[in-house]
Amino acid sequence: MWQTGSTVVYANPWMRVREDEFERTDGSTGVYGVVDKQDFAIVVAEQDGRYLLVEQFRYPVGRRSWEFPMGGWPTGGSGTSQELAEAELREETGFTARSWRRIGRLHEAPGFCSQGFDIFHATDLTPGAHAREDTEIDMVQGEFTEAELRAMILGGTIIDGTTVAAYALWQLHR
Repeated sequence: MWQTGSTVVYANPWMRVREDEFERTDGSTGVYGVVDKQDFAIVVAEQDGRYLLVEQFRYPVGRRSWEFPMGGWPTGGSGTSQELAEAELREETGFTARSWRRIGRLHEAPGFCSQGFDIFHATDLTPGAHAREDTEIDMVQGEFTEAELRAMILGGTIIDGTTVAAYALWQLHR
């Protein structure tokens, strides 16, 4: 399959939606709708058997969501995926970490979205003051034991698939 054309049908500072025309090897044609968003990093921050999560309102689903700290570069920002993970942990929670381990890379929704994310495990945490963005004004943070985290996942308190995937990948790397 190869792309024969592409049209941007919507764009804003956070995402772009395009329609790609393509041709299959048998000569038939089709159209894919693709959402392009910048890649991001997520941090499984752990200290003494406790995991650090943040909770915030997620407009698209109309409810609050507990998640591992995550995010992308602000407009004009750049750096390595680990630098991004370090910045997001500090921005959202105030914590810094002395020990970092990249545990993998996944894609958010590869059936329609080009966005990928890198997963990091952070330990040896030091608290500090957070520097949340205006859009994170309602954010709170909490520390949870592994048993509490698992119960939150199984009970549907954690609804963020990226957080569940990051936790699962971390479990496989332990």
